Amino acid sequence: MKTLQYPVESDFEIKKSRFIGRVETIHSHAEGLARIAALWQQHPEARHVCYVMLVKGQVRQSDDGEPSGTAARPMLNVLQHKGLDNVLASVVRYFGGIKLGAGGLVRAYSQAISDPLNTAELIEVRPQSTVVIHFQYEHESLVRHLADQYGLNLDVQYAERVTAQVSGEIQALEPFLEMANSQLRGELIHDGACLNAP
Repeated sequence: MKTLQYPVESDFEIKKSRFIGRVETIHSHAEGLARIAALWQQHPEARHVCYVMLVKGQVRQSDDGEPSGTAARPMLNVLQHKGLDNVLASVVRYFGGIKLGAGGLVRAYSQAISDPLNTAELIEVRPQSTVVIHFQYEHESLVRHLADQYGLNLDVQYAERVTAQVSGEIQALEPFLEMANSQLRGELIHDGACLNAP
């Protein structure tokens, strides 16, 4: 599956109706719904804000008052045809007073998503994961340095020892854990179990 390197947009008019399409990367449906709420704030005069979210293969969509099957379904078809995941496709419509009919709506909503995707930079969706590790305070700077090296995010909490939630690409997490355990001479505790030093 693929996702977008950068958001892409389209903006065109059909029979006095303006269609503003956008496709962008998201990591959860909650993130997508927040983006839709933001679009309503940006476009309070719009008649419709239709959308499709694809996150880990799970679909959430809305025709937002357009006739059923004329907005979200054609948008979803475009996303699936391109093999995309972890994306939000949205179309803001300003109604121009002339009805387009079901066929016209399907074509307009498809175009609003397919046009910008023609120039989009696509990247592979890489599996993500999170692990929890525990270590002594004196090792914190070393662990932070290694996390940076492997492009991982670190969320640190302090108690008797340091507890860190490490998240990022699975391909980077595994070598990070091996390297951290090796450099900490087997003192790294990972998800409640000591890792054996290689």
